[in-house]
Amino acid sequence: MRTLLVCQTESANKFWEIDVTGTSFVVTWGKIGTAGQMKIKEFKSEEDCQKEAGKQIRSKLKKGYVEKEAPEEWFKKSAMNEEEMWTLFQKAKTKGEDIEEQMEWLVTVLSRKSVIDLVRFEEIFNEVYNQSYTSDLWAAAYIVMGGCSDDLFDYFRAWLLYQGKDIYYAAIKEPETIIPSLENTEKQGEMPELEDLLFLAVYAFEEKTGLEDEHFYRLQERLGEGIQEQPDIELDWEEEEDQLRRRFPMLWGKYGNCPLEYK
Repeated sequence: MRTLLVCQTESANKFWEIDVTGTSFVVTWGKIGTAGQMKIKEFKSEEDCQKEAGKQIRSKLKKGYVEKEAPEEWFKKSAMNEEEMWTLFQKAKTKGEDIEEQMEWLVTVLSRKSVIDLVRFEEIFNEVYNQSYTSDLWAAAYIVMGGCSDDLFDYFRAWLLYQGKDIYYAAIKEPETIIPSLENTEKQGEMPELEDLLFLAVYAFEEKTGLEDEHFYRLQERLGEGIQEQPDIELDWEEEEDQLRRRFPMLWGKYGNCPLEYK
């Protein structure tokens, strides 16, 4: 159940919306034309949830709000964009001596943003991240680590994305350009994988709201930003030395017989 109330007078131009699903509801409010603020509340039962939602609606109606269907242009979408994502990643590298501290900094910074911004951040991240789901990069990762499962390839691509915009898009076009980044990662005693990067928005949401990840994914659906599936690809290479060496001779020369391994 979704209810939109507005208050338009000489001194006010506000909206208040409540979206009830099961045992929780999402309240969004603010000035018409802005993204507004958002709050999520969970209840023990659907009955309790409906009761509290009705109470809040009646309270707003008493204050002069009226129920309305508003045109989409009333609501400003999140200002979060791809460039801001890349800027955050660049700043994070100056906020900690190791990757764990940098991830903690990112979660903290993101948790200070609006819930709507977090959902938008997740959407942007996935749009960018899915571009690296290619057969070429999978072959490169296979050489570098002496094998690469589905999950490890996901973590590898997250690591690659965190290297920065130019490095990331260059590697999608030509995977062998990642060698300098691999060397730097190896010097730091790390592996080229970064699972935590995949869940930044979820971790920030949990820190901000105290709610679990299922509420974040439910919110994505409510806002029309469903979880984006990875594209389908067909691997055009075999796990054979001769084929992999011919495909990426520089990567094979460096890692083919001495792949990076967990210590």
